[in-house]
Amino acid sequence: MAESVYKVIELVGTSTESWEKAAKAAVDRASKSLRDLRVAEVVELDMQLSNGKVEAYRAKIKVSFKFEGEKAAGKKR
Repeated sequence: MAESVYKVIELVGTSTESWEKAAKAAVDRASKSLRDLRVAEVVELDMQLSNGKVEAYRAKIKVSFKFEGEKAAGKKR
């Protein structure tokens, strides 16, 4: 089995409905610009409040994807 390297980034998704939809929004958006997503881990949940009421749910996630170095990226150009 070949050795692989994965990069991990943090994203924050938001939703006016739920934490689950906030996390899904972050993954859905990441999948539009990143390839080969592997794992998404929810690391923090919070809410935006306005006048004591929940305005939005926020989910901070860590997403990992297979890292392609400069050589691999250069071959695709």
